[in-house]
Amino acid sequence: MTTIRTRFAPSPTGYIHVGNVRAALFPWLLARQQGGTFILRIEDTDRARFVPGAEDLILDTLEWLGLDWDEGPRRGGEYGPYHQSERLEIYRAWAQTLIDKGLAYADPYSPEQVQAFRDEARAAKKAFLYRDYRPENPPAWDGTQPLRFKVANPKRYTWHDPVMGELSAGPEALDDFILIKADGYPTYNFAHIVDDAEMRITHVIRGLEYISSIPRYLSLYEAFELTPPVLACLPHIMAPDGKKKLGKRDGAKSVTDYR
Repeated sequence: MTTIRTRFAPSPTGYIHVGNVRAALFPWLLARQQGGTFILRIEDTDRARFVPGAEDLILDTLEWLGLDWDEGPRRGGEYGPYHQSERLEIYRAWAQTLIDKGLAYADPYSPEQVQAFRDEARAAKKAFLYRDYRPENPPAWDGTQPLRFKVANPKRYTWHDPVMGELSAGPEALDDFILIKADGYPTYNFAHIVDDAEMRITHVIRGLEYISSIPRYLSLYEAFELTPPVLACLPHIMAPDGKKKLGKRDGAKSVTDYR
């Protein structure tokens, strides 16, 4: 029988509010109810939004709430490191696998060239898709250009979400997306796939905002010949206006304000 392994993967960009805690609560509950393992992973690859001290605040808050973790910061574990910023060589190795398969390429275009492509698509009254402008002979990737995933076979994906039911998205949901940025750090779309695979995550539970990106995730699992984990998306806790999810800009307080 497969051991349930779930995770919560916050970014150290500030305090956590009730919506963040809810995102941690459900994977924690599943792991505890099933005798599984709950992993805490710090997704700190967005250096522009990194806030010094935020990680300790997040960890202290989770400990105060009793949402204890089995692997991760302050605990260690078999599948570390548990900070994405310490896993850059791992991402490069996985990226090289895609390059070797012909499924990733160095992006040679400047922002000005990309804008010209967008303008061209707009003038033609069609949606801009990066794959329509994919270079025929891209340069060898040397780590200084963005690395993009090559969507070789755009198609419809269908999957079962335990919360939302049967879902599907067609080829229009897929485009050549960035795997590793020019600064050497991976995008969320790429890094969490690698981390979840290496950490043997069996169930991924997160917010509804990720549902539109699941075809990207499935295309990566397919490229790596991996079986995806169970993917579940939770409805949002809404802001007071009822029109968007609760966020810090809507007055969501730090959970520590309730101590």
